[in-house]
Amino acid sequence: MTAFSAVGNLPISTVTGDPVARVAGHASLADTARAMVADNVGAMIVGDDDTPGALISERDIVRAVASGMDLNTVRAVDVASTKLVWCDADATIDEVATQMMDRYIRHVLVERDGVLAGIVSARDVLGVYCSEAELDFS
Repeated sequence: MTAFSAVGNLPISTVTGDPVARVAGHASLADTARAMVADNVGAMIVGDDDTPGALISERDIVRAVASGMDLNTVRAVDVASTKLVWCDADATIDEVATQMMDRYIRHVLVERDGVLAGIVSARDVLGVYCSEAELDFS
């Protein structure tokens, strides 16, 4: 694979510094949306298990709104995605960006030594490339 840029060769772990945000599976979608706003994140792990089984994103909540679901009664676990995509913490930013594009997804779970180390978003990856572009124009 050809590298997109110099920063693309950095490990993805360089952009996964924040603790993983979580919401209880029984939390309502309204509570989940409030938690996302409070934590300033676009996706959260659903449940407290060491190995996550589901991820809920802003997009999942928007789909629920669009389909007329009651955000106060529908639970996070009922709309969360269970098709989780993982990468190793040592994967490059370019590799993860390609994985996101190939699978048309916005969030990838990052693991180190079999343990969830973070979640990386398309915005995180884009931010790395934009930072490099700003330096190139300086």
